[in-house]
Amino acid sequence: MLDIQYIRENPETVKRTSQQKGYNIDVAHLLELDSKRRQLIQKSDELRAQLNKASEDFKNQPPSEEQRASLKQIKEQLVVLEDQQEQIDKVFTPLLRSVPNVFSDDTPTGGEEANREEKKWGEISDKNFEIKDHLTWLQQKGLVDFERGAKVAGNKFYFLIGPMVELELAVFQMALTLAKKHNFTAMTVPHLVNTRILEGAGFSARGDEKQIYKIENDDLNLIATSEIPLTGFHADEILDEKELPRLYAGLSPAYRMESGAYGKHNRGLFRTHQFNKLELYVFCKPEDSELLHQKLINFEEELCQVLEIPYRIVRIAAGDLGAPAYKKYDIEYWSPVDKTYRELMSCSNVTDYQARRLNIRFRSENGTNFVHTLNGTAAAMSRIPIALIENHQQSDGSLLLPKALRSVMGEGLI
Repeated sequence: MLDIQYIRENPETVKRTSQQKGYNIDVAHLLELDSKRRQLIQKSDELRAQLNKASEDFKNQPPSEEQRASLKQIKEQLVVLEDQQEQIDKVFTPLLRSVPNVFSDDTPTGGEEANREEKKWGEISDKNFEIKDHLTWLQQKGLVDFERGAKVAGNKFYFLIGPMVELELAVFQMALTLAKKHNFTAMTVPHLVNTRILEGAGFSARGDEKQIYKIENDDLNLIATSEIPLTGFHADEILDEKELPRLYAGLSPAYRMESGAYGKHNRGLFRTHQFNKLELYVFCKPEDSELLHQKLINFEEELCQVLEIPYRIVRIAAGDLGAPAYKKYDIEYWSPVDKTYRELMSCSNVTDYQARRLNIRFRSENGTNFVHTLNGTAAAMSRIPIALIENHQQSDGSLLLPKALRSVMGEGLI
């Protein structure tokens, strides 16, 4: 959520950046409601001050009938003003919360086509044999079963089998070890969150129907990423400046409806309704968030390099940013099958957008202020197996695992 004072001082910037993100926000109406709301608050405060003064004045001397009548009138006026403010708040609050975060000045303008390549790493030359796509490879080896997954739970659910389970656990263990090296604390998280936490993180059970599973008749929602419960971990808390930054690595399933996700590039593990994921999350002081954003990117790069996955870093354009993100990078792996790069990890600086929604602050010598939050993908098992299968496939159809995984997986062949 943006600071309303910032919106008052920068209405054109907020309007422009919202439009460039793809959100049609009536900033003028928001500020009109804000003005009426402030007037009502001021009048209400004046009336309460009169009541408080009268309460002090009449401690030792009872009020006259005329004074009683005057006090009654003030109380009635206060009730009317409070009711008017409540009615305005019903429109003002959701409208304010719907305003997306602004983005940094160096963000590319445009949609997905304007995303800007920043860096490449790894060898992407063609191999002298035909590489099987990941789903064909997995099915031929009997390592995944989507048909039985659909029988048990529905389309886009699946069973992983044998060595693929071991591979997933090995990747997570390696990623957790790397996270510990970089001072992240490992966390498991609740798989269900209430709507306040969900919306505070910038998701919505109703407005983001392509993602969120809502539990009917209960205020609970299945998480689409551990970012959501990790955001809520410090809700309504005031952290000590000396405790920052707080670095967490959350391990959990991700449950996503993925409505409308069809086509070649959603085949197999590309888009499923459930997969396991390790997510990095940061709470920090505002002046440190840019540096820590780079730390998250460096972590993701290090993991890709250890796994020997060719990749590129892409700066995300304004029209491709979600509502909470101020600045975002994607790491995309090279797909030898599709001869292009595809998303593997993402990394966002959200500034104080989530912290304001969930009242997460820190205390310093200068008083209290809202923290900045950042999030980044460490290992999503909807994508890393694909990148490994395509990039480490051998001419005989086996998979030669990168050296970093062989200490867990044995000789490294699947």
